[in-house]
Amino acid sequence: MLAPLEAHQITTGRSRSIMVHRVAVIGAGPSGLTSIKACLEEGMEPTCFESSDDMGGLWKFKEVSEPNRASIYRSLTINISKEMMCYSDFPIPSDYPNYMHHSKILNYFRMYADHFKLLKYIRFQTLVKSVRKAPDYYRTGRWEVLTEKRDGHEERHVFDAVICCSGHYTYPNLPLKDFPGIETFEGKYLHSWDYKGPEDMYGKRVVVIGIGNSGGDIAVETSRVAEQVYMSTRRGAWIIRQVSDNGVPVDMKYNTRFVHILFQLFPINFFNWFGEKKLNAMYDHTMYALKPKHRLFSQIPVINDDLPMKILSGAVIIKPNVKEICGCTVVFDDGSTVEKVDTIVFATGYNYDFPYLPKNAMYKSGHRAGLYKHVFPPTLEHPTLAVVGFIHALGAIMPQAEMQARWVTRVFKGHKKLPSSQSMIKAVEKDTKNIEKSYIVSKLTPLQVDFVSYMDEIAGEIGVRPSLLWLFFTDYPLFKRVLWGPVTAYQYRLTGRGKWEGARRAIFTQFDRMFQPLKTRKLEPEQPSTARRLVKMSLTVMVGGAAIYYFHTRKPDVIPTLLSNMRPQRV
Repeated sequence: MLAPLEAHQITTGRSRSIMVHRVAVIGAGPSGLTSIKACLEEGMEPTCFESSDDMGGLWKFKEVSEPNRASIYRSLTINISKEMMCYSDFPIPSDYPNYMHHSKILNYFRMYADHFKLLKYIRFQTLVKSVRKAPDYYRTGRWEVLTEKRDGHEERHVFDAVICCSGHYTYPNLPLKDFPGIETFEGKYLHSWDYKGPEDMYGKRVVVIGIGNSGGDIAVETSRVAEQVYMSTRRGAWIIRQVSDNGVPVDMKYNTRFVHILFQLFPINFFNWFGEKKLNAMYDHTMYALKPKHRLFSQIPVINDDLPMKILSGAVIIKPNVKEICGCTVVFDDGSTVEKVDTIVFATGYNYDFPYLPKNAMYKSGHRAGLYKHVFPPTLEHPTLAVVGFIHALGAIMPQAEMQARWVTRVFKGHKKLPSSQSMIKAVEKDTKNIEKSYIVSKLTPLQVDFVSYMDEIAGEIGVRPSLLWLFFTDYPLFKRVLWGPVTAYQYRLTGRGKWEGARRAIFTQFDRMFQPLKTRKLEPEQPSTARRLVKMSLTVMVGGAAIYYFHTRKPDVIPTLLSNMRPQRV
């Protein structure tokens, strides 16, 4: 065990001062990488344990899924645009596409790790088997970490603090008991976690169970080669497009502070009505058999531009929940059946777990792990264990995990003080009630928060939340972009600890980077035509003339009154 070179003190409302220098980071995915960087920025010494042979976590594609690891399919493209998913002080290259294939996301992580020199702190092919309180934990807050190398060699380490970054897409939920007769099925069934591509689906009849983002992607992709794809859903879903008005990515169009302020001022039912009306104007969810039982903002919608067209062309047929399976026949709740089914894909989500932690480390609140602000277990004697990236919002995990890591390391270093255990438990229970009130919650979806509200909340903890009022008086051009523009992570590097001098410029140029990959064909700038101006002028004259005629014939006193008010007064 390495002796600490220097120490930092933590003081909380429930423990005396303790020393933190060496920090274990579990997982080298997007949350783990930014946690390493945050530790280094606070002068601590991180050691990251990664069970695979590469970084990237979920975004590292492998042809064969590995047990207890996240898994993706070959064609996966992220549904969050690049400006909304990048880390706050490292923009994605301008020539990268707005919606990136998983290979480009992994390249971005490599550039990030190389730029901030993170690789030397990662121990690859090292599995964390257990994290337990050290014998002197009640005095020091330390943890004993047992690791195992690929060759089976085990090693024990002692760390002053631990950050868990193992994610929540690791343990597939395969609820076979909810599908009577599955044991009689004569075809092949698999979880979306095992799906890699449509190669085995050629000419097959496929049933996809579940209508989340993975289920939608798989149904669309397999429909290109399958004889027929059926999509079974219990609740239905709202479908939104990645491409918004004028071709702008939908999150850059609507995920703004101005929209967020409106959500605070007006009832949520108004936005549900308005949003549903706008979505139904594109494709009527009732006509497409998609309309869910819940309102638009009660659950994260499915983001899929292709699914409505596949339904319209008959390549994908929407069906209700599966009632039972009889051999190669699937029976649905409405009594309809599909015969000669070859493959069933269960896109039924994931369970979450931290098998390496002590059972009593996590506080349970409703369906979720009760973490204070989704980060700190509230019942531990010392705040030396944190969870980063264990959250779900209509936004990318990268900026959220980065914000959490910045807060965690400030707490570890002693610059931020956590409330007492009782206060934190009370806050956790309040959060649970608010989540259950605002969203459709189940054991598979207990982690949902509002992206902007949560980012601002954690930013407030470390003093980096942008002040609109201050910007209004000190930097009005920036104020306009922060208020009306997308809530990109650069906003949280404008001030406070970790301020980045490039943040202002990154905000001013974010739309330039969005447009750059689209400039693949040189076009002459459009010149305003004389004919168009004449048409506009004619329409204006016609409308104006019609208005004057209406008031002259129906309300003859209005025009003279207006004209008299416009004349200068005479004494």
